[in-house]
Amino acid sequence: MPRRPLRVTGAPEDPLRAALGALRTELGVPDGFPPEVLAEAERTARAPRTPSYDATDIPFFTIDPPDSTDLDQAMHLSRQGTGYRVRYAIADVAAFVTPGGPLDAETHRRVMTLYFPDERVPLHPPALGEAAASLLPDGPRPAVLWTIDLDADARTLAVDVRRALVRSRARLDYAWVQRQIDEGRAEEPVALLKTIGLLRERLELERGGISLNVPEQEIVPRDGGYGLEYRAPLPADGWNAQISLLTGMAAADLMLAHGTGILRTLPAAPDGAVGRLRRTAHALRIDWPHHVSYADLVRSLDPHRPHHAAFLLECTTLLRGAGYTVFRDGALPPLTTHSAVAAAYTHCTAPLRRLADRYTSELCLAAVSGDAPPDWVLAALDGLPAEMAAGARRANAVERECVNVVEAAVLAPRIGETFDACVIDIDDRRPTTGTVQLADPAVIGRVDGDHLPLGEHLRVRLTEADPTRATVRFTPA
Repeated sequence: MPRRPLRVTGAPEDPLRAALGALRTELGVPDGFPPEVLAEAERTARAPRTPSYDATDIPFFTIDPPDSTDLDQAMHLSRQGTGYRVRYAIADVAAFVTPGGPLDAETHRRVMTLYFPDERVPLHPPALGEAAASLLPDGPRPAVLWTIDLDADARTLAVDVRRALVRSRARLDYAWVQRQIDEGRAEEPVALLKTIGLLRERLELERGGISLNVPEQEIVPRDGGYGLEYRAPLPADGWNAQISLLTGMAAADLMLAHGTGILRTLPAAPDGAVGRLRRTAHALRIDWPHHVSYADLVRSLDPHRPHHAAFLLECTTLLRGAGYTVFRDGALPPLTTHSAVAAAYTHCTAPLRRLADRYTSELCLAAVSGDAPPDWVLAALDGLPAEMAAGARRANAVERECVNVVEAAVLAPRIGETFDACVIDIDDRRPTTGTVQLADPAVIGRVDGDHLPLGEHLRVRLTEADPTRATVRFTPA
């Protein structure tokens, strides 16, 4: 599911980048890898455990942002009778990581890759995550190969998972793929991304699921300060995401049938969270009639429009109740579904960036082979939800504080100015403190004042915007 993408450009001595560097220190973000971890990564990069099944004849390709080097997935799409065949290769991180070794311990300490607007802090050393384990088109790689056969409506017919040696032939980016498809010049394996993606989106609508087209925010220098610009996702982004969702749903079904696994679960959003989102829509002047469901509203939004883009970013708050649920020996948990996916679902397609995915791959391989999962997987399974929750808290803190720093930087030159806003929340314990959403620029800040009108528009004056303290404060004008 989406995170809130932020990107900043500029020289390292730029004040905003300096504030982000200080934030990394404040949050205790890991700075580099211990020598013994780097040594193990270099060693295993030269001699991974190689699978016996050779699938290097399949012309896989990857689709990622142009500057990405940690490539978790490669795909090949084809027609299969009246339906389709999806072959999805996932980086086989377990081929490089020895259970109980220094590298394994370090990944359990880091849990997931952390994304800052100016850089990322990776889960694995670059020798693995950006080279030997990444599905780059420079040689064969060990992978966990999913083969998913679909009918003419893109419903799943059959699933196979096995270890395989694969070779990516092309490293594509979303803009190139979109142009090739739009201009009718894409070869069939790429052109089918649209065909299958649209069919899967139709099935998502049918089952009541929802995907957020979360725009990327870019912070750009402007008039001696900073401005926020949005990059709306391309349709190809969504079609590509449907392949990942398809695989995550297939993985969940395999584990549920086998009786042991780990799911990504999310209960339905509480009324209070939806109510707060309605106030945000009101603040951004987005019409949300009471008879229109949240899912229908989101599908009607255009991420190219700044107010809609800002609202889509706030919609990610409804995903914050997601967690990991372990089950064993056929004893299924009370909740097995993810409310946004509207189906059983798990994380399995990003093992270079997320710890749990390495374990999910092993559980699915065991489910297909009929064997018991490896001992090292079972030994770690019960502790994974807590580890992933701790990692998610850190990632959420990074995201939250980065947004605060960026919004403070954008507003810093405008202290004393007044803005149109809406009160979207009030502190229950301190009714003179609340949260306002500005209409333009679309940022959120604290407001202090008597008789704050919850859900109503309010003219506010900016009194503080300090990137070094990540604070933005207003008072009623």
